Formats: sequence, structure tokens, C-alpha cells
Amino acid sequence: MSYKIMEKVELAPNTVMMQVHAPLATRKMQPGQFIIVRVTPNGERIPLSISGWDMNKGTVRIIVQAVGRTSAELINLRVGDSLTDVVGPLGQPSHLDKYGTCVLIGGGYGTGAIIPIAKDLKARGNKVIGIIGARTKELVLMENELRTICDKVEVSTNDGSQGVKGLVTDVLTEILKQEPVHMVTAIGPVPMMKAVSEMTRPLNIKTYVSLNAIMVDGTGMCGSCRVEVGGTTKFACIDGPDFDGHQVNFGELVNRQKMYIPYEKKAMELHLCKEKNL
Repeated sequence: MSYKIMEKVELAPNTVMMQVHAPLATRKMQPGQFIIVRVTPNGERIPLSISGWDMNKGTVRIIVQAVGRTSAELINLRVGDSLTDVVGPLGQPSHLDKYGTCVLIGGGYGTGAIIPIAKDLKARGNKVIGIIGARTKELVLMENELRTICDKVEVSTNDGSQGVKGLVTDVLTEILKQEPVHMVTAIGPVPMMKAVSEMTRPLNIKTYVSLNAIMVDGTGMCGSCRVEVGGTTKFACIDGPDFDGHQVNFGELVNRQKMYIPYEKKAMELHLCKEKNL
């Protein structure tokens, strides 16, 4: 099967939105799940959150930020090019219910992942508030689309170039002062998800985080995505990717991710040399 790129839009520097033709994957897709793709036959397999899908067109929407060799190769593809593999949907769907007021927080490319969740929660009768976090206004993603779904959307940037100057936790603090919040979901960098979980813990607000740990096969066979949740070993690919943020051992998660940094750096260096024909 040909997994052709049907659409590609640059959202920010080194960040693109792609619509990939994968009709079988769309048949049972649910918010919170992910896919694993392989760009080339000899390439690595990388997990990508699902930002949306269209069963009629048979397309899956992904937001890709070039943070390593494979993601850099992926965003260099053009409309009409094809991926070698698309596997999915994988993982468990998000914890969707009638909660009341829900706050969904997206950091960086994680903003794309909260859109399907926001749609479903809104359809269930929840009040949905979105928070988008980025370093600068140029890196704010999917704001307009999120505003069409949520009751309210707030933006925070580290430099204050758009919205509130500060972090998503600063925005969340103000929301918590204004009204009761019954559920929070945070998707993005690990430090952000940890900070949100620590903020909501003393308030006993149900909080979910999506653990984009290192994954290889996506079916629980390799064990590379092990995480500790509530003192028990879980696999992010089959037990998650969403987990109770108050139960996650973030310290262990960070240490596991650091193990791969030297290899990721070397792979990126080789990719850049290849691009420059060195």
C-alpha cells in the first residue's frame, strides 16, 4: 500500500502539518491514539500523535517537528511522496467522559494532539478551555482551529510576543482562580507535563499526560517505552500513551530519555552531513 502525502503545510520553522493517505488506519481511530511511521525502508520507526483524520478521504493528519534525524527526513518530503510504513491506530484512546470543565494544554507540536480530544469532550457536553504554550509567537500552532472547537483558548509565550508572557502553568493558575476545573490533559514536553501534574495534584484535579517515550515496535514487545505509573511498570505504547499524571514517575522517564541523547545527536549529525554531501 502507498502511504502518499496528500497535503503539506508549514506551520512554523521546522514544523509542518501533513495529511497522509492511510485509509485502513482511519477505520477505528480514536482521540489520543498514535501511529508509527517509517520514512524509508531502512529507516527507524517513530511514533507520531494523531491530530485528526478523515474516513471519507482515508487520510490521517500529523504535526511533525524536526527534532531528530527521522523527523527531519520526514518534513523534507513533498506532496506526492510516500512513506514506507504507517502502522496504527496504536495505544489506548484518551479518557473521555462528561467531566464538566476541562482544560486541555498543548505545548509545541502537542497542540495538534489535543484537537481530537477537544472535539470529543465538547461533543459530550463539557466546557473545554484550551491553552497553547510556545517559546515565541512564531511557534504558536493550530490556534485558529482550536478556537473553533473550544469555549475559550489562551496562549502563553516565553517571551511575551503573544498572549501571556510566561508558561502554560501561569495561564492555568489564573483559570483555576476563576472557576472550578474538573479535568486537565497536558500533551507536550515532559517538563511541562510534570509541572502541570504537580500543580493539579494538591487540588485533586484529574490530570492526564501523554507519554511520548521512546517506542520501537508499538505493540509492547520490545519494552523500550517502559514507564513507572503508580509504582507499577507500564508500556506507553499499549497501556498508554495517556496516563494519570499524578501517578507517573517523571524522574525515571527523564532519565530513560537521556539515555538516547548521544545516539540521537550522532544520527542527526550524519543526516546533516548527508544533506551537505560531506
